[in-house]
Amino acid sequence: MTDGKAGFETYVVGSLPRPQWVRDLIEDRKNGVMSWGAADKLLDSAVPAAIAMQERAGLDYVSDGEWRRESYVKVFADAVGGFGYDLHTEDAGIKVSSLPYPAVVDKLSADRPIAVDEARFLKSHASKKVIVAIPSPYTIGRRMWTAEHSTGAYATREEFIDACIPIVRDEVARLTAEGVDAVQLDDPWLALLVDESYRERENITDVDHEMELSVKSVNAVVEGATVPVSVHLCHAHFNRRHGTKGPYDLIMGALGQMNADRFAIELATPDAGGIEALARFPSDKLLGLGVIDHTDKHVETPEEVVARAEAAMQYVAPDKITLNPDCGFSPSSQNPMDIDEAYLKLKAMSDGAALLRAAH
Repeated sequence: MTDGKAGFETYVVGSLPRPQWVRDLIEDRKNGVMSWGAADKLLDSAVPAAIAMQERAGLDYVSDGEWRRESYVKVFADAVGGFGYDLHTEDAGIKVSSLPYPAVVDKLSADRPIAVDEARFLKSHASKKVIVAIPSPYTIGRRMWTAEHSTGAYATREEFIDACIPIVRDEVARLTAEGVDAVQLDDPWLALLVDESYRERENITDVDHEMELSVKSVNAVVEGATVPVSVHLCHAHFNRRHGTKGPYDLIMGALGQMNADRFAIELATPDAGGIEALARFPSDKLLGLGVIDHTDKHVETPEEVVARAEAAMQYVAPDKITLNPDCGFSPSSQNPMDIDEAYLKLKAMSDGAALLRAAH
């Protein structure tokens, strides 16, 4: 996945802040004011700017900014039948009243590909390598199964997660056939487990079982995959606030059991509890080191990026380190983030990577 000669390759985690008119467009589409087809025609004119911005910032792997999506996980429900809408509105303990999420209410039906059209458009407009993110079955299960609404379709969350696996696995195969350079599985709900207050809120008493669900689902999805697969882990955020906090020691063993190639981990924010957890990072995996704190308005300098990477080298070999922001800048379309700030942060990350290549 990395270029052994260059090293310190730079990635986005996926989403970029959307201009207000794009945010309005997604809301109009959601509310039925505009059709998906009409919205896509307008987004076809907007998305190339998101791609060009990342390339101008100097990134090695770019996305489409996820500007077509309302949410990084709701994209699954947009493509798969069986969901009811406007049923619950809490995201990792953060109230998001303007962004209702669906819950599964019927057996799943794979109506259309999840991200293939996005990937095809991205490939046709990018001159750099491309990465496409889709949600992991475990995060889909934690986010869109509720005892109140879902037991008629799937008696348990575990049954629902199992039903998601072949759909996500098939999408990985389609994205591979489309020629993407990397696929990312977003699994922040695994990382949330490190926060005791989250476990109490969610009435999670068997954390080992939850980690096993995540490992099992990722391994089932990547079985037979020929494209490099990253797994992204973070504390979830909205409006510069994280939903949880805490170091990742609890889940490091689970990462070692996952058959992914790379783990993109939120580590720049103080809410991640420091890099000491990397002492248990699996030595056979690539680290996607979070060196940009997207929740902080301060724009990092290239030297700060270097310092964060060199601190991680206490635990992870330099040739195993890639760089990325802590998370997508705007995993939901209504997350109020600044596009110019994102550009400057990404540019600082790329400039820092150049310094690291020269030094190491």
